Amino acid sequence: MKPVRVVVAGVHGYGRHHLDNVGRLAAVGRAELAGVCDLRPPSGLGVPVSADLPALIRATGAEIAVIATPIHTHAPLAVAALEAGAHVLLEKPPAPSVEEFARISEAVARTGLACQVGFQSLGSEAIAAARALLGGPVRGIGVAGAWSRPFGYYTRSAWAGRRRLDGADVMDGALTNPFAHAVAAALAVAGADTAESVAGVELELYRANAIESDDTSSARLRLADGTVIAITVSLCSGGRTEPYLHLHGRDRSARLFYTVDEVEAGGVITGHGRTDLLDNLVAHVREGADLLVPLARTGGFTRLLDAVRLAPDPRPVEGRFVRAEPSRLVLPGIEDLAVRAAESLKTLSELGFPGSLGSVRARWPRTALRADGREVAAYVQRGDLQAADAPRPHLHPVRTLGGTVVTESRPDDHVHHLGAGVAISDVDGVNFWGGSTYVRGEGPRMLADHGRQRRRSLRPVDGGYADDLDWTGPDGTVVATEERTLTARSLTPRSAPGAWALDFAFTLTGRTGRPLVLRSSACKGRAGAGYGGFFWRAPKASPGLDVFTGEASGEEAVHGSVTPWLALTSDAWSLVFVQTTGLDPWFVRVAEYPGVGPALAWDEPRTVPRRLERAITVVVADGRLTPDLARTLAAAQATGQVSRR
Repeated sequence: MKPVRVVVAGVHGYGRHHLDNVGRLAAVGRAELAGVCDLRPPSGLGVPVSADLPALIRATGAEIAVIATPIHTHAPLAVAALEAGAHVLLEKPPAPSVEEFARISEAVARTGLACQVGFQSLGSEAIAAARALLGGPVRGIGVAGAWSRPFGYYTRSAWAGRRRLDGADVMDGALTNPFAHAVAAALAVAGADTAESVAGVELELYRANAIESDDTSSARLRLADGTVIAITVSLCSGGRTEPYLHLHGRDRSARLFYTVDEVEAGGVITGHGRTDLLDNLVAHVREGADLLVPLARTGGFTRLLDAVRLAPDPRPVEGRFVRAEPSRLVLPGIEDLAVRAAESLKTLSELGFPGSLGSVRARWPRTALRADGREVAAYVQRGDLQAADAPRPHLHPVRTLGGTVVTESRPDDHVHHLGAGVAISDVDGVNFWGGSTYVRGEGPRMLADHGRQRRRSLRPVDGGYADDLDWTGPDGTVVATEERTLTARSLTPRSAPGAWALDFAFTLTGRTGRPLVLRSSACKGRAGAGYGGFFWRAPKASPGLDVFTGEASGEEAVHGSVTPWLALTSDAWSLVFVQTTGLDPWFVRVAEYPGVGPALAWDEPRTVPRRLERAITVVVADGRLTPDLARTLAAAQATGQVSRR
């Protein structure tokens, strides 16, 4: 197939993702970056740049224009691109009003070209799976979303947090921009894509920040068939959560976590695939494939957006309900209210907001490990990761029994470090570690070679979970599958009060029909960079960091050593790592950042003819363990002499 020529309009902000995505498709011969349109075009891309999108399309012969510009420019640019002869991938929301939406619709009809809207969640197989799981009609859908946004989020551009800019509608609010995917997914599950499907809209718009638009909101949609969709979202959460749809069926219920394409019912989570919308548009152009998100499918969402446009300005939240932090404002307890609203299909005011903040108790659904009756670790999938992060399930935060956090995720020094989990820098040429790829003779380079660990199913087992995963390459090929178990348990004897143990085991099986080949950067010439396998990133801001084994101490002496156990300690916490299946060299960092893991391919490639099995136990303790106590705990884990309770 001849690659489809693509231009990208708006390459700052989320537009960078589109540039990367075109590069990914270019690597497999499906697309080609033909040009870039931006008022501030970057240099070094090696393609024509222009601030005139129609002229750029005509000059380059582009067949697709990706538009990722400010919301109020969507309609004029989409119409111009269509009239210049290009199909369009238009970022969400498609337009800030029904009138602008109609302008684009008329251009689509007039030109006969396609306009796909960038609601990525609508490319997910999880939407159809969620409906099928209910086994009958959807009685109601509750949507809960709670994210945190710093002050800088509202100063990132002239239109950020605005309802209107220079007389033009913008509608950059919580409901219509960051949580637009949640609204679109709920309408899709309900089968209510068109504007005619929505019979009525109730709105409650609030703002804690000094902005024009809403940062905390409720909307209740009544559909023509009687279904109710109740949406409660906020950008003033105390932390990040994965937003979800609570699906109320006639006889059963389920949750759809649309950012990670997972459905939960009866305690079991199933993962599903997702078709990339640019890939789908390319298939439409070249092969006549049906569009997944044609403009007409976003009419129901536009109906809600227009109701927001016509609504009164958001009501300020009284300062006594707001907690001011150095970089953001927080509404303590807003997450609980969002959960309760999704369960009851109520609005914020019906739950007593804002006076009820902090008094409503409703637990946000998440996968957690418990020891000694306490939650000690969250096992998470993050929906905000990019391809270069090599997205994967991981443990974070992990805590001691005293509550001290002993993992770090997305630190500034290595944003692809994700708590504790399994990451390998090269599996048959695919980067499952994240970040740059080391190339022999050239050094680290950012390549479009990143894979991801996609969940098939997660189910509870005694004290923990069993997770089945597909390791997929950038083209969607399943390179390997993994069977993973992780459990938490409390420890005795009393010589180690305040300690618990994590048992983490995984089996990796190749699925390419040939042996798997695992490589680290050290295998390609970067001395000492043997990382890859189970890896634990600890907090960098930990006074008194030290590392030792039974035979040596200090990073230089321990790094690369082959010994059954290793301890990483600080003034506040200690971690004792014990290899219980297999024995690999230890990869250790302390001075640059604290990180530990057994290295599967230390300095030579490891060939896996069929399957690779590894298991490790990590003792997590408050305070600094002495070498003698660490040795005793490690020996007990290796022999199973420590009793469990």
